Amino acid sequence: MSNRLKGVKSLIVVGTLAALVAGCSNSGGNVDKATNAENETSFTYTGAGPITDKPVTLSILGTNAWSTNVDLAKADIVNEIVKRAGIEVNWELIPPQNYADAVSPRLAAGIDLPDIVYMPDQDQLMKYIKSGLVIPINELYEKYAVNLKSIYEKSPDIKASLTTPDGKMYYVPQQVLTKNYMPLFMVNMRWLDALGLKEPTTLDEFTEMLRKFKNDDPNQNGEQDEVPFTSDPKFIPMAFGPVFGMDLSNQFYTDDSNKVHFGYYEPVYKDYLTYLNGLYKEGLLSMDFASTTGDQVTARFSQNTAGATFNFSWYTSMVYSPLFADYDPSTPIIKGILPLKGPGGDQFYVGRTPVSGIFGISKNSKNPDAAFKFLDMAVSDEAKDNYTWGLEGITYEVVDGKKQFTEQGKNNDFIQKLGIGPVNLPNMQSTDSTDVLVAPWHAEMDKKIEPFIKAPFPFVYALPEEASIENQYMADITTYVDEMNLKFITGKENLDKFDAYLSSLKGMGIEEVLEGKQAQYDRYIAAVK
Repeated sequence: MSNRLKGVKSLIVVGTLAALVAGCSNSGGNVDKATNAENETSFTYTGAGPITDKPVTLSILGTNAWSTNVDLAKADIVNEIVKRAGIEVNWELIPPQNYADAVSPRLAAGIDLPDIVYMPDQDQLMKYIKSGLVIPINELYEKYAVNLKSIYEKSPDIKASLTTPDGKMYYVPQQVLTKNYMPLFMVNMRWLDALGLKEPTTLDEFTEMLRKFKNDDPNQNGEQDEVPFTSDPKFIPMAFGPVFGMDLSNQFYTDDSNKVHFGYYEPVYKDYLTYLNGLYKEGLLSMDFASTTGDQVTARFSQNTAGATFNFSWYTSMVYSPLFADYDPSTPIIKGILPLKGPGGDQFYVGRTPVSGIFGISKNSKNPDAAFKFLDMAVSDEAKDNYTWGLEGITYEVVDGKKQFTEQGKNNDFIQKLGIGPVNLPNMQSTDSTDVLVAPWHAEMDKKIEPFIKAPFPFVYALPEEASIENQYMADITTYVDEMNLKFITGKENLDKFDAYLSSLKGMGIEEVLEGKQAQYDRYIAAVK
């Protein structure tokens, strides 16, 4: 359940919402003392390419594209970034599906590492940092950073998240949208019209809508084949948790007084379970909800048997609505709605943390200066245009000072092969390019929803003692929560046992974990200030 939405394969394949340690020792000594050709030149890096006036070859370990027919090492957008940098890159790219399993043993060995490494996780417990696998980049940041400094000045929360408690920085971030085109409830508008219903605004209205979807033949085929609500199970906590004031998808969240909560340990979690158990018993939540796949949801919409779901906003106009042969892009069929107002007055969707991945400079890098400058250039506005718009004259053009996609730029297969949103670089996503790509009604709806987006619990490094407690308790806690969640919703465990469930969590150490999370959040708030 911990940030389950990260890396959703189908989003990366279909969407264009887009659309690492040098030193003299493993402890990360003074980078400037490293053998480094970059120190021997008077060349001045400006934030744009080229990054050097000398021959430089960097080695980079990272993930390849989710699409199996795309090799990012040969993709035109990636090659354009490298060409502007004025260097050569030896890519070692591994399919993202098994990247962590493939590179973790190599990182554990810590030998013969490339210059730059895309880390298999965000290193929240500082495992790679403490092992000396990656070097601190503070001196490189002060000496060379142009674009990264600009990002941190605009978004001090990102810098705060990626600064360790002792004030050091080790990683360059890959960034995603945090408030736009987020996951949301989406409804079959044709079913609403057929039944004379309005878009639901409260949980009660939503529930009544589902009942009518089930019983009143909204697809008008004379059969009771409608599935009122269907969703990939990982979205269910993100869908219904906020209605009861909780962020269950990220497990931990804070209230208005900056107190940290574990959603699955809150008394109101019982109300959430009671509601979902009611949907399940009425047949409003599909009987196979715990095993439903994204492909099944898509198939149900294509057969006009699905009434509502919860998924990334992207799917409304770019996937689900176009499934209908008579879809007119000026009129939505599957449309996102504002968050539902819950029993306690809560009304929000959960956003995303801005950092989706991290790149570090390895202790084996022979040219950490060039490695850092390349990463800094790769987070420039110019590079961002390439990540999100592609290549001028091929996928987009500028008309009257505004970018617009060409017909090729609207072809998903073409832009995927071109390397749009390349995951082997510290790419960034763009609201502007997405606004142009989606249907006008979709972009308009996104702006109406934006004020209702609530930031999730931030990424914060754990101190050793905090990491020890999390390592000791959280795996078992998460397993127990998952098991009981399913049992409560399906009725295999009576909700009369909820107090006993809370007692079990307490005995498993959740309150000790919460103490550590509170300390982490307090440090984060202090760092942002």
